Amino acid sequence: QVQLVESGGGLVQAGGSLRLSCAASGRTFSSAAMGWFRQAPGKQREFVAAIRPSGGSTPVQGRFTISRDNAKNTVYLQMNSLRPEDTAVYYCAARDRYYSTSPDDYDFWGQGTQVTVSS
Repeated sequence: QVQLVESGGGLVQAGGSLRLSCAASGRTFSSAAMGWFRQAPGKQREFVAAIRPSGGSTPVQGRFTISRDNAKNTVYLQMNSLRPEDTAVYYCAARDRYYSTSPDDYDFWGQGTQVTVSS
């Protein structure tokens, strides 16, 4: 089992920044691929970014950067130049070894953290 706890969400004005964190516990974090997803009201869960166990990441929109610190069992999502359309609940997820852009491929999920961007 893997337990994931997100933090760092909140209310921010358009153009602002937030850094989300996801702390993992319960098994070997360094061998897990990690992903960030988001879900806005009435919409499907959407892929944001993913990162390999070694740290190689998927290309993300230029405003967002994913990173990880295996020593701290934590993955981060740095979000800059936020827009109202970025408003959503942001989730981190984990799976063994190989990252994926599909939420169906992830085995473990956090509870989510709300990000609200005001115009």
